[in-house]
Amino acid sequence: MRNILIIGAGRSATSLIMYLLEKSGAEDFRLTIGDISKKNAEKITQGHPNATGIELDVFNEDQRKKAIQGADLVISMLPARFHIEAARDCIAFNKHLVTASYVSKEMQALDEEARKKGLVFMNEIGVDPGIDHMSAMQVIDRIRDKGGKMLLFESFTGGLIAPESDNNLWHYKFTWNPRNVVLAGQGGAAEFIQEGTYKYIPYHRLFRRTEFLDIDGFGRFEAYANRNSLKYRSVYGLEDVLTLYRGTMRRVGFSKAWNMFVQLGMTDDSYTIPNSEELSYRQYVNLFLPYSPTDSIELKTRHALKIDQDDLMWYKLLELDIFSAEKMIGLKDATPAKALQKILMDKWTLKQDEKDMIVMYHKFGYELDGKKKQIDSNMVSIGEDQTYTAMAKTVGLPVAMAALRILNKEITTPGVQIPITKEVYEPILKELTTFDIVFHEYQTEYLGYNPDNVSA
Repeated sequence: MRNILIIGAGRSATSLIMYLLEKSGAEDFRLTIGDISKKNAEKITQGHPNATGIELDVFNEDQRKKAIQGADLVISMLPARFHIEAARDCIAFNKHLVTASYVSKEMQALDEEARKKGLVFMNEIGVDPGIDHMSAMQVIDRIRDKGGKMLLFESFTGGLIAPESDNNLWHYKFTWNPRNVVLAGQGGAAEFIQEGTYKYIPYHRLFRRTEFLDIDGFGRFEAYANRNSLKYRSVYGLEDVLTLYRGTMRRVGFSKAWNMFVQLGMTDDSYTIPNSEELSYRQYVNLFLPYSPTDSIELKTRHALKIDQDDLMWYKLLELDIFSAEKMIGLKDATPAKALQKILMDKWTLKQDEKDMIVMYHKFGYELDGKKKQIDSNMVSIGEDQTYTAMAKTVGLPVAMAALRILNKEITTPGVQIPITKEVYEPILKELTTFDIVFHEYQTEYLGYNPDNVSA
């Protein structure tokens, strides 16, 4: 019997494992689920006869090599920086590999060896990256097949709280790695191109330059720019496109509020705070404010941010209990960003019965038969609960579907790759519709860059 090894049994693996378990009997394969915690690995097997949970520390060379040698295909659900440990062994032992993460330089360096050995190393096959690639290329290829020329491509994705579970002023809760949310946008200016002109947004301005988007039945959203949109020109074959912009979606008002943390310096991850474990939330806030022998921390905060006590921004801060003298950071050698993450996780963690939501929105501007046209395409997926989230579904299902097709030799093109070919995206997008992951397309008037749709 064939064997699929899954490394990592975290939150994003739930739907992936459920899908493969349901297919294992008819498709004649077993699952081996390896995790740093054998208990977690065994728990997520749900007692299924075709699954085994094992302890697997990816940095334990003997454990890792033994597990990979016994597999026909490896799925790595580890943090992105750890994939390479498994990838090198997959090369050595002639195993296919699937990940949901961006292709790193180290991973790309394995391309030639993977090709020579006929191995498929499929990356970026989650939601973003993943479903975004597939749904974009499906439309772009269709436009090109008709003889159209691409003029504009904009793409936005957001992991958000579902409307029925939206119960805070931020209209947000964590649906994936909280640390990535806190550090979003850092590491350089956002780069993109609009109407043929290169544009850059530095981090300190990122959350005040947002674009508005409307989705039928779900209302208005905003989006801020991702760090580097320009690399997708070559990926999608859009070297001549006039506008290329990728962004992250939030509910309207989130970015303006998040900018308060940016301006105070609370998202900084470059230094540690002495005795951070002994700080109350209130003391933590005071670290970023000027000294005053008379003014309260609340007053200093309002002055620093130029907000009034009846401002919605102020109520958003109060909702986080950020001025509490009783609640403690409790983290040794915390950076400002890690301490902020602790505060936010107290309030923004999904409860067991709460639902999350994935939202994706594409705009395609093109010229066909001398006329400029535009297609807007969007997808909304709602989770079931805290365990089977929309995030887990939209990340895990494409990974599982790709893995099974590689195992069955339906996807055969070798090398380090992402899902931008018809061989990959057509069958997976079709199957995703059976899980209510469906894109709705609208032919609209071509607007190009619309300055009326952009905030300050």
